[in-house]
Amino acid sequence: MTQNVTPTENKALTGTYDVVVVGGGAAGLSAALVLGRARLRTLVVDAGEPRNAPSDHMQGYLTRDGMAPAEFLALGREEIARYGVELVRDRAVDVSRDGDFTLRLAGGDTVRARRLIVTTGLRDELPAVPGIAERFGRDVLHCPFCHGWEVRDERFGVLATSPLSVHQALMVSGWSDDVTLFLHTVAERELTDDDLRRLAAAGVKVVPGEVAGLRVEGDRLTGVRLADGTAHDRSVLFVAPKAVPQTGLMERLGADLQETPFGAYPVVDPTGRTSVAGVWTAGNAMGFAEQVVHAASGGYRAAAAVVGDLIMSDLDAAIAG
Repeated sequence: MTQNVTPTENKALTGTYDVVVVGGGAAGLSAALVLGRARLRTLVVDAGEPRNAPSDHMQGYLTRDGMAPAEFLALGREEIARYGVELVRDRAVDVSRDGDFTLRLAGGDTVRARRLIVTTGLRDELPAVPGIAERFGRDVLHCPFCHGWEVRDERFGVLATSPLSVHQALMVSGWSDDVTLFLHTVAERELTDDDLRRLAAAGVKVVPGEVAGLRVEGDRLTGVRLADGTAHDRSVLFVAPKAVPQTGLMERLGADLQETPFGAYPVVDPTGRTSVAGVWTAGNAMGFAEQVVHAASGGYRAAAAVVGDLIMSDLDAAIAG
């Protein structure tokens, strides 16, 4: 039986692991839990940069609603340690293959694995408006499912950075009757007749002109300031960050990627298996819209597929031998 261990950070990494999970967020830890329980030698390589770090809480995860993301991950690390899963605080910077996979880590170590699960997520690039980065995750938000209940019935603003921002404004109107869409870098002519009809039906006010900054009083957002000097009282601002998928390892392995409105992501089957034999993915590494609950589910699904793949591969090798 596997002995319980405490997660070990930056220990000497020796031998070949059955599976290396690259990324220690919800998807990676969920995968590691399944792998550890399947008695596979497993390593999690965690750079410690979860996408939801700016938020004080996460929502919509049954039994974990409102939990701080850092607490959630700490509990996950404790759980995988019970099954002998190792964890190293490092970043995978390169990967190659000569039968097994060889990962090179930023700290200088190299790690070998029979299978990989890549859960490196994505990075959010925020609109270049002064004050947005500092308040992101507090009263500058991006997802009504993540934060809508907590700010319900407040005065919402939506910063348009593309015509798709109309959809965001329409969605957040489900949480407040006071919504203003600031067109910012979007010209009025880019809105379709259907856009205008829906915005009117939802009671969303449309304001043209570039947003120059935020108005903050007592560490609270109180308004939005336009380049022409006018100001609009708002207590919440929704923005649409540009998603930057962290696909470096996938590209080095030659994985097939598919373009989406939110970046290029690996082509996968329902288990998260990529076009590269022996490589799976889960969480925001495979799509923009994966919430924490989806990421955990995807990690479980990918790990279960990897377990089956290794068992069958070993049986086939035994038969051939």
